[in-house]
Amino acid sequence: MTEEKSARRSEKKPVKKKYLNTHPWINFEINLKKFDSELWMLLGESKSKCEHIAGVPLKPTNAKELHKIYLYKGVLATTAIEGNTLTEEEIKNVIENKLQLPPSREYQGQEVKNIIKSFNTIKERIEGGHGDKITVENLKLFNEHVLEGLKTGDRVVPGKIRGYSVVVGSYRAAPAEDCQYVLQKMCDWLNSSEWEHVFGSNNVILTGIIKAIIAHLYIAWIHPFGDGNGRTARLLELQILLNSNMPTPAAHLLSNHYNLTRTEYYRQLDSSSKKRDIVGFVKYALRGFVDGLGEQISKIREQIMDVSWENYIYEIYREKDTKAQRRRRSLILDISKSSTLLEWKDLKQISPRIAEQYAQKSLRTVRNDFMELIKLGLITLHEDGRFEANKSRILAFLPFKKTTAS
Repeated sequence: MTEEKSARRSEKKPVKKKYLNTHPWINFEINLKKFDSELWMLLGESKSKCEHIAGVPLKPTNAKELHKIYLYKGVLATTAIEGNTLTEEEIKNVIENKLQLPPSREYQGQEVKNIIKSFNTIKERIEGGHGDKITVENLKLFNEHVLEGLKTGDRVVPGKIRGYSVVVGSYRAAPAEDCQYVLQKMCDWLNSSEWEHVFGSNNVILTGIIKAIIAHLYIAWIHPFGDGNGRTARLLELQILLNSNMPTPAAHLLSNHYNLTRTEYYRQLDSSSKKRDIVGFVKYALRGFVDGLGEQISKIREQIMDVSWENYIYEIYREKDTKAQRRRRSLILDISKSSTLLEWKDLKQISPRIAEQYAQKSLRTVRNDFMELIKLGLITLHEDGRFEANKSRILAFLPFKKTTAS
């Protein structure tokens, strides 16, 4: 009887998971005490810049173009980091079905199409109100999508958790027998209310940024699939960011950063497991994220500047409706479109419209129109004779300039 009771107790005793010994850094914990001042400043800057970008008024055509630019960059990044050599322009043409790749490179086009399909799946789930939960089944779906139609190793089954050990570089991934369990535990942790308690329920963007980066890191540590783990990790990262009220163009920036700093990306992944710490990788990711946000803000600012400048020009010429004044308005508007300094010899050829308007005009007329724009402060003439639109004229709230005492 005693032996029977002992046997029953032995059967009920939980079996300790192997990963607890081999991968103790996969502990599903976040310790804010390890966050130093630099990390907190990067987080604050990330949140602030995201809030600046969100809801910025742009022309619909400009906003659409900005979305496209960063979509292409996102697709390029998440495929290029795995070895895809298609350029941003080629990826654009693949997406728009304008590029026929030779047979030897068809797989690269397929990789791009797979990522787009995954992006659309994430977008549709979020728009349908089902994208907030992170599940093992969705991760399997991501992996199935990124590997669809591609050649893989003999033991790799797209969308299936691996049943064998793998080594990536010098890193041995989590034990195969624990992958399903650890992946489920990760999903439960990322879905838990713990994150709201850590950063507060009002810090949705801040929470999303940290959660996305850490989720990416955990997928790399666990390496649950036979192939496509990096792409799966970056898709999970995207899902979390988009679910965190992140402006869509900004949600692609982390992948872009990893690609631009590919060597450092792999070094940081390796270092994080050796040091058994997330802080180094989080800092690395945030630095690139902040830089990317700064670049986006500059692009948005340029577009706002162009619209404001154009409105200012029309305001100046609102009551000046003569042929000469309309001609001068066209001249300054087209000069304003140049991204480089212009020379006098180029003036009549800066656009088809200007070439037509001045085709029958004398050099004196051209000079008079040009000097009128200078008098109005609309053109800056440099010492070397080159010139540009004086867009700085409409800038406000510039830093106070101190004069040097003589």
